[in-house]
Amino acid sequence: MTMDDIDRSIISLLQADARMSTKALAEHIGLSAPSAAERLRRLEERGVIRAFTIDVDPRALGYSLQAIVRIKPLPGKLHAVQKLLEAIPEISECDKVTGDDCFIARLHLRSIEHLDFILERIVDKAETSTAIIKSQPVTRRLPGG
Repeated sequence: MTMDDIDRSIISLLQADARMSTKALAEHIGLSAPSAAERLRRLEERGVIRAFTIDVDPRALGYSLQAIVRIKPLPGKLHAVQKLLEAIPEISECDKVTGDDCFIARLHLRSIEHLDFILERIVDKAETSTAIIKSQPVTRRLPGG
């Protein structure tokens, strides 16, 4: 599953603007529109491109705070905690990790009280440690540039 410079260019361009037309994409990479469309189709089939999506600012939806919560399930509660985390809509991302904690979750919150309300749902099944996010100097990006 190797990628060449044209594939990398397609990904870079679409990461900047997922709504770019095939015609505009073709012009940027120096191919015909049918060739660009074929390249795009192959990237999707190979699973390199999983989705075309939008980037919504959670603050515009009333979520003014973000927090990272480290979660260590109590003995015998791992699966129950995972199911609970999957059901909390304020969790935008959650990773299962090695080390002392089993999960690291990113939450979008309306207030500190909102955080307390969410953590109350977890406290009888897991220990938590929370950090409020002040800023995000590096946003989600592809590795390697």
